[in-house]
Amino acid sequence: MTELSLTTPALLFSSISLIMLAYTNRFLAYANIIRNLHSAYKKDPSHVLMAQIANIRKRLYLTRSMQIFGISSLLLCVLAMFLIYIQQQTFAVFTFGMALVLLIVSLALLIWEIQISVKALELHLQDIEK
Repeated sequence: MTELSLTTPALLFSSISLIMLAYTNRFLAYANIIRNLHSAYKKDPSHVLMAQIANIRKRLYLTRSMQIFGISSLLLCVLAMFLIYIQQQTFAVFTFGMALVLLIVSLALLIWEIQISVKALELHLQDIEK
């Protein structure tokens, strides 16, 4: 079994913290977009707005999932550090591995969310071109 030191899980703290900050900023931007879409829809419920609303809903739930997986990864890193501290190396290695898997899932969801965001911008461009 691989020997894991306290510093290895601690290395992810700054990365995960920055990722969570980016996710939170995305979430806040979505809240603002949703408020604007709501106002625009009340004035003129168009097909473009309905497509934008469906798109932002997907992105919002994906961002929530990204945050959940990112926070879970951070929690497992802390748990891995605790397990190392109490000299439970085998459980610490397994826990840290799970933290890495959750971080990978979070980043994969980010890639998916970016693809959906591009589709939202394409809707705007198509509307402009009409």
